Amino acid sequence: MTVHCGVLGDPIAHSLSPALHRAGYAELGLSDWAYDAHRVASGGLADFLAGLDEAWRGLSLTMPLKREAMALVGSASDRAVMAGAANTLVFSWAGGGATVVGDNTDIPGAAAALRERYAGPVRRTAIWGGGATAASTLLAAAELGCREFDLLVRDPSRVADTLAAARRFPEPLAVRVGGLGDPVEADLLVSTIPAPPQESLVDSIVGVAAVFEVLYHPWPTPLARWADDAVPLVAGLDLLVHQAAVQFELFTGSRAPLAAMRHAGEAALAARIGETG
Repeated sequence: MTVHCGVLGDPIAHSLSPALHRAGYAELGLSDWAYDAHRVASGGLADFLAGLDEAWRGLSLTMPLKREAMALVGSASDRAVMAGAANTLVFSWAGGGATVVGDNTDIPGAAAALRERYAGPVRRTAIWGGGATAASTLLAAAELGCREFDLLVRDPSRVADTLAAARRFPEPLAVRVGGLGDPVEADLLVSTIPAPPQESLVDSIVGVAAVFEVLYHPWPTPLARWADDAVPLVAGLDLLVHQAAVQFELFTGSRAPLAAMRHAGEAALAARIGETG
């Protein structure tokens, strides 16, 4: 029997997750494992889950499903509860039914990606955007010792969930909500917004020690181009690889072959850039 995993979201055609997970399966000889991308729009996760059977082991979730998932799981990890979002669903089957556990691998993935590229202090973090990924990267920085945050958004009325996530962190965090375009002066700048608005926003950067660009498509983004000439850059592929490695271990029970997964992601991204360049 083929064991199925996959990634859900909308849009989803750009996802590199299949390349990473399939490379992991190949490296470990898991020839009966499959991983595919499925387009599932907001509000559609419950129907997708209802159609699964015992062949399914796990799902990766991307926009816009991470917060929606929390109402559909039987239980959730502490980090998913803290973030108020799950990017990972793990299934165990008994009696024809599934127990669904939600997890958030963006938090440990972001922390690992940041420490891989930047060894300096993270005392203050500025974040462009206020959605589920912003919440996860905020919590990752908090786990690395950061206690002061500037959450810079287009619409301050839409950041309540992210502020709630910050309040669930075990230690007090100081979070200031400001507007996109506010001057950025911090140890770390995280961008969770689309690429086009970044073109003008880079002019608002007063001083940062490192940049974390969570996107990997399109690449490079305006912020990534700016950082490449100025400061250490944590790329979206770094985040994807590290969070996927945690997912891989949750799904398979085996240690993730990180190097093989990274190589597959780099190759797939290079091919995509070549097609559009």
